[in-house]
Amino acid sequence: MKGLGRSTVTNGNRLGVGLDGRTVWGRRMKDLIELHVADLGGHDVISEAERSLIRRAATIATELERMETQFAAAGEADPQTLDLYARSAGTLKRILEGLGMRRRPRDVTPDLTTYIEGRAA
Repeated sequence: MKGLGRSTVTNGNRLGVGLDGRTVWGRRMKDLIELHVADLGGHDVISEAERSLIRRAATIATELERMETQFAAAGEADPQTLDLYARSAGTLKRILEGLGMRRRPRDVTPDLTTYIEGRAA
């Protein structure tokens, strides 16, 4: 009996009490939640703590995107807002690292044939 007696937030139907997530901001947050959940393997394999961190990460990421739009529209960022942006980005990074985000180095070394051809040209 999944969902019986559980809050709409727990069931994933709402962002919060009295909110249904149909705003642009709410839809983007829900999209990010689903993307992060998928990155971790799906709803049935993540813990409640991970689910909580994902919600916080999605909230911060959505707000950072909103701030970026404001910066672009204004052609600048005031120092106080830019400081908030930077601190929020750092917090987001720490949350995502806690969820397992990591750098994935890739090999950019060319193979021998490509290197020789590049040197000859």
